[in-house]
Amino acid sequence: MAVLEIYWSFRSPYSYLATDRLCAIREDYDVEVKFRPVRPLAMREPDFFERGRKQFVPYLMRDFPREAQRLGLPFGLPNPDPIDMDMASGKVAPDQPLMDRLMRLGIAAEETGKGLDFARAVSRRVWSGAAWSDDASLGDAAQEAGLDLAALEGWANENGQKIAETIEASETAQLTHHWGVPLMVLDGEPFFGQDRIDALIWRLDQIGLKRD
Repeated sequence: MAVLEIYWSFRSPYSYLATDRLCAIREDYDVEVKFRPVRPLAMREPDFFERGRKQFVPYLMRDFPREAQRLGLPFGLPNPDPIDMDMASGKVAPDQPLMDRLMRLGIAAEETGKGLDFARAVSRRVWSGAAWSDDASLGDAAQEAGLDLAALEGWANENGQKIAETIEASETAQLTHHWGVPLMVLDGEPFFGQDRIDALIWRLDQIGLKRD
């Protein structure tokens, strides 16, 4: 069976924009989906926003709402931001408890085969401006994905080393193709960005993977 690896970030608005279409691909095509969450660029390269081009964030703030409107998706700024950073200076805090928790939960969800479903439920909340970080909101997101938050937390608490190794393996594998998200890799062929999903679908059709 063909394998589709999805490298995805809870802090990436473009990952959010891609998620519904990625879930549809999983249902419509004969392909094994492997959800591989990675830490945001702010954690993988903590000085990125301090040394980056000044146009980056203003453009993103214009482009993301435009794309969300085009796709018919709700949008809003995260409340709170999953990453603790000073947006004016770009300085990222050394400790990131919110993102650490999301990564643990995302990997725990993927252990059950529902990582992408959990990511969709959480990102809908994060990127619509809704409350998302409290136990009640995360519990609702887990339930929406067919999961139980307490069970996810329990697995994560017992598998810290496995989670760390999984994150390292995913981030290393991602960099063989690209540094950004969402990144879709179909049997070794990379497609970077939510604006390349049409190309991914074209390739899936070209090689005859559409379900009957």
